[in-house]
Amino acid sequence: MDKPLRAQTNMRAGLMILAFAAYISLGLPDGLLGVAWPSLRHDFSLDHDSFGALMIAFTAGYLTSSFFGGRLTAHFRLGALLTASTFSAAAALLVYSASPLWWLVVLASAAAGLGGGGIDVSLNSYVASRHGDRLMQWLHASYGVGATAGPFIMTAAITLSGSWRPGYLLAGLLQLALMISFLLTVSMWEKQGDDSRTPRESDPLNSRDISVRATLSRPMVWLSIFLFFVYMGVEVAFGAWSFSLLTESRGVSAKLAGYWVGSFWGIFTAGRIFAGIYISRTGRKKLIAGCLFGALAAAAVLALDISDAASLAAVAVIGLAIAPVLPALISGTADRVGSRMAANTIGMQIAAMGAGGATIPSVCGILAKRFSLEAIPVFMIILIIILILSNAYSAKREGKIACPPASR
Repeated sequence: MDKPLRAQTNMRAGLMILAFAAYISLGLPDGLLGVAWPSLRHDFSLDHDSFGALMIAFTAGYLTSSFFGGRLTAHFRLGALLTASTFSAAAALLVYSASPLWWLVVLASAAAGLGGGGIDVSLNSYVASRHGDRLMQWLHASYGVGATAGPFIMTAAITLSGSWRPGYLLAGLLQLALMISFLLTVSMWEKQGDDSRTPRESDPLNSRDISVRATLSRPMVWLSIFLFFVYMGVEVAFGAWSFSLLTESRGVSAKLAGYWVGSFWGIFTAGRIFAGIYISRTGRKKLIAGCLFGALAAAAVLALDISDAASLAAVAVIGLAIAPVLPALISGTADRVGSRMAANTIGMQIAAMGAGGATIPSVCGILAKRFSLEAIPVFMIILIIILILSNAYSAKREGKIACPPASR
C-alpha cells in the first residue's frame, strides 16, 4: 500500500473512531439522568412533575437542530458543525454540574438537545453518504455503549461523592475533549470519502439547492418520516413499559424483571454489532424485513402471556430483533428518497424519531389507564404490522425516485 493511500485509510479510520466516540457521548446523558434524578430533585426541592420541564426543553432543542440539520450540513462544513454541536452539549453538561438554579438546568437542557440533534444528523448524514451499512450499524451500537455506561458513571459519582454533580462534570469534560478533537480535525471531514459510494457532486452533504419545502413535497419523504416516527415509538415504548407490564400485570418479581429489562440496551448494542458483521451477507432489505418479522413474532408471544419465562424471553428477542432496523433504515434513505433529498430527509427522520419516542409511549400510558397494561403489547403488534407494510411498500418504490429540480 503506497503512502498516500495508507494515509487516507488511517485518516478515515481515525474519523470513524471519533464518530463512534461522539455517538457514545449521545447515549451518556440518557443513562446519567435516570440515576441522577432523585438526588437532583432533592437538591432543587422539586416535585416529580418537574422532570417534564427537562424533557420538553431537551426535545425542543433536539427537534429544532435535527429537523433543519439537512440545511445545516449542506451550507456549513461538517467538521465545524460537529465542533459547534459538541460544544453546545459540553456546555450544557458543565452547567448541569455547577448550576445553583433550576431554571439554568432547564435552559441547559435545551442546549443539550440542540447539540445532540446536531451531532445525530451530522454523523448519520456523513456515514450514510460516505460509508456502508456495516459502519452505520456500529455507529448506532456506540449509542448503546454510552447509554449503558451512563448509569454506572452516575452511580459511582453519587456513591463516592454523595452528589450527582461530579457525574455530569466528568461527562461534560469528556464532551469538551471530544469538541477539541473535532476542532483539530475540521478540514479532514471534508477531504476524505469512500470512492465506492456516490460521486462527490451528488453527495447528499453537498445538496445545497434542495430546500426543506421541496423535500417535503415528495410523498416518499413523508413515508420515510412516518417509518421513523413509528419505529422509535415502538423502541421507546418497549423499553419504557416492559417493566411495568411484567411486574404489575404479570406478577414477575421486580428483581427478575429489572434484570431482563435493564439489559435492554446491552441487547440492543449486541444486535447492532452482529448486524454490522452480517449485513453484507443478508443485504439491507432482507435484514430489515427479517428483523421486523422477528419482532412481530416475539411481540405476539409477549401478548399471549404463555408463561413468565416466555414473556421475559420475548422482551429480550424484541430488543435483539429491532435493534438493527434504525441504522439500516438510515443507510437506505438515499435509496428511498433520492440522493439529493437524503441530507434534508435524514434530519427530518431524526426529528420524527424524537416526536415518535415521546408520542407513542404516552399513548401506551393512556391505553393502560383506559383498559389495562395488557393493551400495550397488542398496540405494539399493530404498530409493528404497520411498520412491516410501510417498509414493504417503501422497498418496492426504491430505485424509482426521480431526481427533483433545484429549488431554494
